[in-house]
Amino acid sequence: MEAFFEKLYKGTLKDFFAFTAEALAHNKKQFIVTANPEAFILGAKDCDLEKLLLDKETVVIADGIGVIKGADILGISVPERIPGVELAEHLLSCGNKLQKNIYLLGAKKEVLEALCEKIKSQYKNLSIAGCCDGYVEDKDAVFEEIKKLSPDIILVALGMPFQEKLIYKHLNGFDKGIFVGVGGSFDVLSGCKKRAPQFFIKHNIEWLYRILKEPKRIKRFYNNNIKFLFEVKKLKSQKSGK
Repeated sequence: MEAFFEKLYKGTLKDFFAFTAEALAHNKKQFIVTANPEAFILGAKDCDLEKLLLDKETVVIADGIGVIKGADILGISVPERIPGVELAEHLLSCGNKLQKNIYLLGAKKEVLEALCEKIKSQYKNLSIAGCCDGYVEDKDAVFEEIKKLSPDIILVALGMPFQEKLIYKHLNGFDKGIFVGVGGSFDVLSGCKKRAPQFFIKHNIEWLYRILKEPKRIKRFYNNNIKFLFEVKKLKSQKSGK
């Protein structure tokens, strides 16, 4: 698991946004993984996910605060979180300024429709090359269609790790494009769900807000955060004992 931490982007959110803006402006290809503890836990068990996380062309950013804390335990400096929803907002804004186009894959039909309407009204210079909800059966066929459209930004909201594996499977078929798996971000971006209040965001406790809103999340939080930090501490102890 330590290799995943070593792979993390080590700059600030501002630096990373400049990095993606430059890639978008120059039609570069970029695959970004927004990593939370679940991504690293699954990556330690899943060879396919491990491969894409460690691929030299994949950019891995720390979305969850648990990843930041885990890196700190291992003595790896990662200055701050780069939340996936903020990255998505940045790409919408940047794509609008540069008059680019976007493809949206994932979420429920009504959420996707609401997001498309928001983009049309608030990002008038960002063209929607196409969109498809997350309930279509043949997602590989959808990606074949995306290849033909050759969009500049491709946001995939199908949940970790399926969205990352799907992107990675088809990535070599593209010459350009910023690809990001954004999980449940379409719900927030569309306005169908509210993001946590600023207090929770500022203090890196958005996870607490989500649990308060949806108590059933507590089991998932324990499995993917508390257990994760125990594993990281165990890894540190093993390293210290060498």
